[in-house]
This record gives sequence, C-alpha cells and structure tokens, in this order.
Amino acid sequence: MTALYLLLPELLIGGLAFLVLAADLLLPARRAPIVGWLAALGMLALAFFCATWWGAAGAMGELYVLDRFALLFKILALVMGAIVILMSLDYARRRLPGAGEYYGLIVFAALGMALMTGATELLTAYIGLELLNFSLYVLVSYSKWNPKSNEAGTKYILLGAISSAVLLYGLSLLYGLTGTTNYAGIAQALASGTPSPGLVAALVLILGGLGFKIAAVPFHMWAPDAYQGAPTPIAALLAVAAKAAGFGLLVRLLAEALPSTLPLIGPPLAAVAAATMVLGNTVAIRQRNLKRLLAYSSIGQVGYLLVGLAGFGAGAAEAIVFHLAGYAATNFAAFLVVIIVENRTGDEDIDDYAGLAERAPFAAFALTAAFFSLAGLPLLAGFVTKFYLFLTAAQAGLIWLVAIGVTMSVVSLYYYLMVIRQLYVVAPIKVGPLPMTATERALLSVLVVATIAIGVAPAPLFVIVRSAVAPLFG
Repeated sequence: MTALYLLLPELLIGGLAFLVLAADLLLPARRAPIVGWLAALGMLALAFFCATWWGAAGAMGELYVLDRFALLFKILALVMGAIVILMSLDYARRRLPGAGEYYGLIVFAALGMALMTGATELLTAYIGLELLNFSLYVLVSYSKWNPKSNEAGTKYILLGAISSAVLLYGLSLLYGLTGTTNYAGIAQALASGTPSPGLVAALVLILGGLGFKIAAVPFHMWAPDAYQGAPTPIAALLAVAAKAAGFGLLVRLLAEALPSTLPLIGPPLAAVAAATMVLGNTVAIRQRNLKRLLAYSSIGQVGYLLVGLAGFGAGAAEAIVFHLAGYAATNFAAFLVVIIVENRTGDEDIDDYAGLAERAPFAAFALTAAFFSLAGLPLLAGFVTKFYLFLTAAQAGLIWLVAIGVTMSVVSLYYYLMVIRQLYVVAPIKVGPLPMTATERALLSVLVVATIAIGVAPAPLFVIVRSAVAPLFG
C-alpha cells in the first residue's frame, strides 16, 4: 500500500488519460473541445496536487523514488501537457477531426515523462521513455491526411526504433558489467573499478540512444522533418516537453548512477555540445520555413544544455533545470504564435510573416520577445538562465565551450532578427486583422509574462529548482 501511495500521482495521470478517452467515446463529435478542456484542466489540477506533496519523500524499493526532483518534473510534465492541449483546441477543431485520442495521448506522454524522471532503475526509466515515445510516434503522424505528417511519423518511428535498440543494448552491457540495473548499485559497482572497454561501449550506446531522444548532434537528423510535418502543437511538445524529460532522466542518471564516469564522459559530451550548438545555429540561418527554423533553434538549445552536462555537478544540474523552465515558457510562446498564424492563413514560411505587426500586434510582440529570449538578451528568461548555465561551465574549466556558446548566441540573434524584420519592416502580403481566440490570447499573455518575469525576477524559480535538485546530491 505504501508503494501504491507513492505512485498515486502516476496512477491519477493514467486514470485521467483513460477518462479522456472514455469521454471522447461517449460524447458526440461536436463536443470534442469539452474533451480537450477536461484533459487540460485535469492536468493542471494534478499539477497543483503534486505541488501539495512538495515535502513528501519515499522510495518504492529500488525501482522508483518520490522526491522533490521527481515532483518538479511531474509538475513540469503536467503543466507542459496542459499548455500543449490549450494550444491545440482551435488547431484540432480546424485540422484534426476526431481529436479525442489526440488529447488522451498527450496525457499518456506526460505520464511517460513523469515515470522517466522518478525512476531509479534502468528498465523502469526505459519503460517511461518508451511510453513517451509511443505516444509521440502516433501524435507526430496524427494529421493522417497530410503527406508531410505521414512522412515525418514514418521517419520518426524508424529512427526512434533504432535508437531504442541502441539504448537497450547499452543498458544490457551496463547490467552485464555491474550485475544490477539499480542506479545506486551501478554507482557502487563502478566506483571501485577502472574503466574497461565494455564500460566505454555501454556509455557510448546509452548516451547515443538518449542523444537521439533530445536531438543532439549527430543524432538530430529526424528533428527538422518531424517538426515540419507534425501538427504544430506536437512540434512544440517535441521541442520542449520531450527534451525536458530527456534531460531530467540524464541528470538523475549521471548524479545517481554514473558519477564516477564523469571524467570519462565529460570531454565527449563537451565535443557533442560544441557540435550541437554550431550545427543547430548555423544551419538555422538557411531555413525559410519557420517550423524548421525553430527545429534547428531547439537543436542549438540542446547544445547549451549539454554544456551543463559536460561540466556536471550540483551547480550544473541546477542550471540545466533552471534553463529548461525558462526555455519552456519562451519556446511555447513562439510556437503558439506559429499556431495562430497557421490556423488562420495556412502559412509556415518566414516570408509569409511579413507585416504581422500590422495584422496582429500582440502576436508579433510575443514572437519578438520569445526570439530575443532564445537569443539570450537581458531582462528576458533566456538571458538569466543561459548566463547561469555558462557560469557553471566556466567554473568547471570549460571556458572554450562557453566562448562557443556565446558566439552561437550571437549567430542565433541574426536569424531571429531575420524573422523580426519580416514582422515589423516588410509590408504585409495579406491585409486584414489576424484574430485570436480568447484562450489563445490568454495563454499567450501568460507565456509572455512568464518569459519576462523569469528574466526580471529569477530568484523564486531558482529557489524551487535548487530545492528540487538538492536530493540528488544529498
């Protein structure tokens, strides 16, 4: 009963997913928005419920733990899932008929994210990861009348299956070397021995498999096509929530299972971080489709987060989680503007955003604020979170990597300004106002306020992050 009590948040999330599917089955098709609201409000209510557990702690044997780190990522998964559903309401009404299963799959994806970051055992974490992946495979190709969505889903499934096999092989090698799949047992087994070729192979396979999930170079090739072909709210889910869960898993894995391997994996992670920052930001310059530009931008953001992993420690873990929170608010704001424009016009190319400031001033302002935050300009979330991320890397002696990160941030500002120029300088191709629903306007306002608030007053969020990360290094 104690174990079931510790799993109560996950059980409630799973129950909500089945409730959403049942509501979709019982309600007529014209009531589909009610299903979306049920899913979104249910996830927000569960996020509040998890917040009330903030002081709780316990372990389910060697498989699962309830601590502040796991609770924070449960809250993030639920809030992010609710945001994606709210972003989807008008989009699904216009473009995804019969979207009840769509909302249920988003809830299941949140359940997978929660399981990933609370697991203290390799196979449990793998089950959570695959639950997230299976949900995303369907969601990416959910717009089944769109050939690009079908193509994106096929590529994502094939490459995802290969990466899962690689990851599972690495996990099996690590089990063979240590005799356990429990994080604490792995750490104890590795602490007393010297690195062997088998351990190196296991770490390469594990980090390669997880590198695909977070779209790190050279495992990024699926991201641009998946972002462009997937329903745009799902592209936002891939860009933000899936990456947050992947890094949450990596942070716990490195802190609790692989701390003795950090001198071994630190240099390769630094090289991958540099390659990811450079490729993501330089290739983004050539993009003319805004969703593909955001895909390469998100790859660049993965590079910044990998800087924290390369110089891993308590401070770096705090910086990674802190940056993920600021990045979530910022990137969701950018994707919501893309959804609004695509819903009303069907346009995705950067040139089609010409004169948006005249047609939808608030949407243009929100996209500008989001891009400036992603570039790391002061008074916005991206500046303070990226500054702390680079500071911890500099303290770890990775000055050269920080220099690359700062340079690539300047490069990113160039291609963001290319889009902003279209918004404010170029004359509009189409005339007439671009309307927003009340839900879209309210959600966009919340995201913009959060982006600015984190940049101006980051202390409250940082205190929460520090409290959440502390159990990993206790």
